[in-house]
Amino acid sequence: MYYKFSGITQKLAGSSSSTAYVPQGLKPVVPAESPPMTFAVPTKVVSDTPSKVEYAVANKVPHFQKIFQKNDGVPVYLKRGLPDRLLYRTTMALTIGGGLYCLVALYMAAQPRKR
Repeated sequence: MYYKFSGITQKLAGSSSSTAYVPQGLKPVVPAESPPMTFAVPTKVVSDTPSKVEYAVANKVPHFQKIFQKNDGVPVYLKRGLPDRLLYRTTMALTIGGGLYCLVALYMAAQPRKR
């Protein structure tokens, strides 16, 4: 005899072999026939010179490699000049200001209320 856990009574109940092996009404997976193979159709006509590839934007990687690999003693996060300095200083100011604000808020929260 086969048993199955009943979700209603929370006990084991007798069942047929098919429901015991496939609980909760799940059906065994039957492999379906695979669809016929579809080959990709090229979206662009292949030109005679396959070595030349056109991109929407210019490749900036070699330029940035020269900038960032230069050994001039400047940290990487400041290598690009004025924009990096402004971002760095703004970030530092916000960090220090936020830390001070947290300390003031903690100090005010620690004080008892005056009536």
